[in-house]
Amino acid sequence: MLSLQGFLGTLPILLLSLDINFAGIDANKDVEQHLEMGKKMLAAGQLSDALSHYHAAVEGDPNNYMTYFRRATVFLAMGKSKSALPDLDKVIELKPDFTAARSRRGNVKLKQGALDSALIDYQAIVDKEPGDAEAIGYLTNVDIFVPFLQSCPWDPELRELRADCYIQIGDYFKAVGDIQPTTKLRNDNTAAYFKLSQLYYQMGEADTSLMEVRECLKLDPDHKECFPFYKKVKKLNKQMESTLNFINNEQWEECVRKADAMLTTEPKAHSYVLRAKGHKCHCYAKSGATAEALAACQEVFDLDADNLEALCDRAEAYINNEQYEEAINDYQRAEENGHKTERVEEGLNRAQKLLKQSKKRDYYKILGVKRNARKREIEKAYRKLAAQWHPDLFPEEEKAEAEKKFIDIAAAKEVLTDPDMRQKFDNGEDPLDAEEQAQGGHHHPHWQQGFNPFGNSGFGNFKFHFN
Repeated sequence: MLSLQGFLGTLPILLLSLDINFAGIDANKDVEQHLEMGKKMLAAGQLSDALSHYHAAVEGDPNNYMTYFRRATVFLAMGKSKSALPDLDKVIELKPDFTAARSRRGNVKLKQGALDSALIDYQAIVDKEPGDAEAIGYLTNVDIFVPFLQSCPWDPELRELRADCYIQIGDYFKAVGDIQPTTKLRNDNTAAYFKLSQLYYQMGEADTSLMEVRECLKLDPDHKECFPFYKKVKKLNKQMESTLNFINNEQWEECVRKADAMLTTEPKAHSYVLRAKGHKCHCYAKSGATAEALAACQEVFDLDADNLEALCDRAEAYINNEQYEEAINDYQRAEENGHKTERVEEGLNRAQKLLKQSKKRDYYKILGVKRNARKREIEKAYRKLAAQWHPDLFPEEEKAEAEKKFIDIAAAKEVLTDPDMRQKFDNGEDPLDAEEQAQGGHHHPHWQQGFNPFGNSGFGNFKFHFN
């Protein structure tokens, strides 16, 4: 069964599947809002909240097959396959040719041992898409063993034999489906629980792995293989939970340290190494540590060349470093790979605006502060430059140039210390550009028509006007 941590490891693929054919759904505004909020909660790993929104979406539009499919996806991520099945049944009832739902249902049926039902779904997929290699593989492998399992459904050796075959070809999911029943078919089957725990671990589902190895220890508390494996999985699982908590709380430095601890605990298993390096890429980018972010994101690409989250995180790092063209390239690469998500679209639009804006007045550069500078740093830089460029300090022939410089300094301070105006500027819009604001239908702040940049600075009563 799927878990939160395993689900997060495969999150880009799940999010892509949720978007299949969604563009054509004619849903009312409330349903669309619930679906959008559900997707955001899903992306953040808040499965219970996502489920609540999808419940509301289903109630609001009970004939929308995609609302059922999304809710089924959350149920599966929560390990509630029995709850997911009715939704998958409803999806296929409403849209019989929706192969993604048939594939999910077939996998659940196979895991439950309902081989005949699984065969029906896989055959329907192949009938519609004859080149579907995954469905063909399921049909081929299941057909070989079905006659024997129908005759000997309680034979653990037959299931173990097929599970070993699946393991040899790397199909751990189907191996789990065969090993699971043997825990009941054999008494005190510690070997099966240990193997299940290892398989779930390899699939990136550390919490489910922990659950299975605990079953082994219930039977034998001193099991020579289960006990040390239990300690390792428990430690890693705790580290992963801590890392996600740091991300949710925007504690970027702590996030990086905990991700490094994950790599120390598990330096080899692909799923966990990719996840830990992905966390480092994300947290470095959010912290403004550009060089470290670019290096960490590259390590992710070495493992997964088109990783969506790493592309977006690296793009944000490029933006923080004012490398807007590089950021645009990353967002466009994500789009070309079929990941036209909300994050990608918004990021690309922002990078393009910032590139255009970079050729105009840059308030951060005027004050000489970084884009992630705090208000206190901005005010300190303003006071220093205001004192340096106060017109009273200059002879008459240089006063006009000083006044112009001082007005730019005051404007930069005004924009960057006002949360709304700073947000506009960070999004590629100059709130003091009269032409740009007019095109956007914005009103000019009152001080643009006549304000005193010296008002609170103690430098006099000079008044300047923006033209």
